[in-house]
Amino acid sequence: MAELALSVQDELATAAAQLRSAGITASRREALLLWSGLEGSAPGEALVRDALVGRALVARFRQAVARRIAGEPIQYVVGNTGFRRLILASDRRALIPRPETEGMVDLALHLAPAGRALDLGTGTGCLALALADEGAYRDVTGIDASEDALSLARENSARSRLEVRWLQGDWTAPVRGERFDVIVTNPPYIATDELAGLDASVTEWEPRLALDGGHSGLDVPRLVLDQAREVAAPGAALVMELDATRARATAEIARALGWTDVKVHDDLFGRPRYLAARQESF
Repeated sequence: MAELALSVQDELATAAAQLRSAGITASRREALLLWSGLEGSAPGEALVRDALVGRALVARFRQAVARRIAGEPIQYVVGNTGFRRLILASDRRALIPRPETEGMVDLALHLAPAGRALDLGTGTGCLALALADEGAYRDVTGIDASEDALSLARENSARSRLEVRWLQGDWTAPVRGERFDVIVTNPPYIATDELAGLDASVTEWEPRLALDGGHSGLDVPRLVLDQAREVAAPGAALVMELDATRARATAEIARALGWTDVKVHDDLFGRPRYLAARQESF
């Protein structure tokens, strides 16, 4: 017997009402994003047609709505997220790339558009892949301590057809003895005792390893700033994402460790979010 079909518009309306009842803002938009993610279409397409679809797709959509209502981040439910010019697979193996992180790429491309690039704590591979996509680098390397995160980064590399060398290890350990012209990093910068105050959509779903910056929230950034000098070529640029509340303190640490031309830049929301610095030219 032929599969019965259901209305897209009816399903979207029902889903939006359920999401709204669960306290999810922009419920209509989220329903559209969930539908388009499963269907593989642009979010606006469902608005201009009232097609009939099969029950199998509707069942998957209803399951996705239930996952979102349970608190799972929409990027994990849909299974992908946009980052600059890339569409990257996204799941619980790595932190979800945030819009503000995209600004790091602009800074890195401005400060050092060519040479060798290194991404410390690569996660999904978003920064390394964006640099490989938009820069003129001889090679790009991404490092992460989590083999799970690296497996996701490799999938994104294959998906985007961009070549990056992926290495597993603690920060600069896998590349000691090498030198890079630009280093980007989005290290954990949330103090351990602050984690409990984060939204449940973060603490219950995203990897703690990518969030916990140690007792002060500065422990990991300090470690990364220290180790990065060992693999920075003379005159190399470093771009690090910051906790806006600790931007000044992080900049002071960078200067004390010997980084020069240290500046803090705002993100697209006007918050002090990026540290840019240079290795001394010997």
